Amino acid sequence: MEKTVFQKIIDRKIPAKIVYEDAYCLAFHDITPQAPVHCLVVPKTPIARLSEAKVEQEALLGHLLMVANIVAELKGIRESGFRVVINCGKDGGETVPHLHVHVLGGRSLQWPPG
Repeated sequence: MEKTVFQKIIDRKIPAKIVYEDAYCLAFHDITPQAPVHCLVVPKTPIARLSEAKVEQEALLGHLLMVANIVAELKGIRESGFRVVINCGKDGGETVPHLHVHVLGGRSLQWPPG
């Protein structure tokens, strides 16, 4: 099976503007930002989508949310507020079959989103 664009970024085969990295995930700027700050937090262990996550990956899923908070702090949007989005499946707006957390902020975000 061919690696996703996110796996290629993790492997450093495709360049990305990295914001944060640890043993479990990588965070980088989205190449088509939808807000002044738009970063993605991607687990290094490939999980196609949230609906396919396993119970034994619970700690990793929680870690991704904690890293979203770290990214918000690093990008200066933690105090003003930010949005965390996980798209799941075609109708959910998923475009890459590798679980990822969007961290958006830097402006007032409206509701509903789309």
